[in-house]
Amino acid sequence: MVEVRKKDNETSEGLVRRFTRSMQQSKILPKVRKQRFYVKDKNKGRVKKDAIYRMKVGKAADKLKRMGIFTDEKLKDIKKNVNS
Repeated sequence: MVEVRKKDNETSEGLVRRFTRSMQQSKILPKVRKQRFYVKDKNKGRVKKDAIYRMKVGKAADKLKRMGIFTDEKLKDIKKNVNS
């Protein structure tokens, strides 16, 4: 943790400049930027469950496409029915 205290007769700009310099020297920012968008990996069970869901929806959508009655509303209905 970087801590900077204001010195006597120091301007705000000088304080900010010292803080910025100490942050760059501490190498905290690169670590934080690297971790900012970290997404935890899914476990194997969840990955398999998602794959099965996609396969079921894909098969049902293909069936509707072959019959010629595929629409966005039908796709939403398929997704609702597969989830439950």
